[in-house]
Amino acid sequence: MTQIWEGDRVIAVTPVSAGPCVVTQVKNEKSDGYSALQIGFGWRKNKNIAKPQLGHLKNANALAPEKHSVRNLKEFRITDVYAEVGDLILANIFEKGEKIKVTATSKGKGFQGVVKRHHFQGGRKSHGNKDQLRMPGSIGPKGPAHVFKGTRMAGQMGNEQVTITNLSIAAIDEEKGIIYIKGAIPGPISGLISIKADGDLKLVKELPKLEEVKVIEPEVVEAVEEEVITKEVVAEEVSPETPAEEAKQE
Repeated sequence: MTQIWEGDRVIAVTPVSAGPCVVTQVKNEKSDGYSALQIGFGWRKNKNIAKPQLGHLKNANALAPEKHSVRNLKEFRITDVYAEVGDLILANIFEKGEKIKVTATSKGKGFQGVVKRHHFQGGRKSHGNKDQLRMPGSIGPKGPAHVFKGTRMAGQMGNEQVTITNLSIAAIDEEKGIIYIKGAIPGPISGLISIKADGDLKLVKELPKLEEVKVIEPEVVEAVEEEVITKEVVAEEVSPETPAEEAKQE
């Protein structure tokens, strides 16, 4: 995370690289049974991709570096949207202040106890309670003679899909394709996330051209060095006894 300034307030944000994303496949009800868009993000070397996948991505690598193809693929159910393979989705489809929801895979924390996993209070820290501070306690009565499904116990924590709603966009850097999301989002650094919001999906055919910045060169003025003439004045000290007229004659 990082922080940005809004006037005289500091806001904690999470910068997210959000584009450009490329449409790799368009599915419709006639051929696939449902309508969806398959979207790709990032690049990886062709030598690490199987040939069937390379053939599938050959029409979506217009922006890919040499000998690279799309790295990550994600499918979104979308209706009433006309799109073609190779269309681009840029970060400017969102707006500053827009409400979004972020879905990602949370960080894996391994096997954890009930105090960390379910926020149990634990046992009393008093006499006669040895080695029971972080124990789960009873897991059910004797009558049913089995443990009910869904009982909160120790186990694997994290590494699961998490969705956080009601997040907002603090700022957007369209030139670099970075979205600054207000607050924290699930997952590790460089993890893959999906951002959803209400509104129309904007697709473009190519990246917008950046305006050329004209560099104004400073004017060079040649100056000729001139001789500087100094006037030297020779004065003779005149004693107060000598009249001024005699001093002039001398």
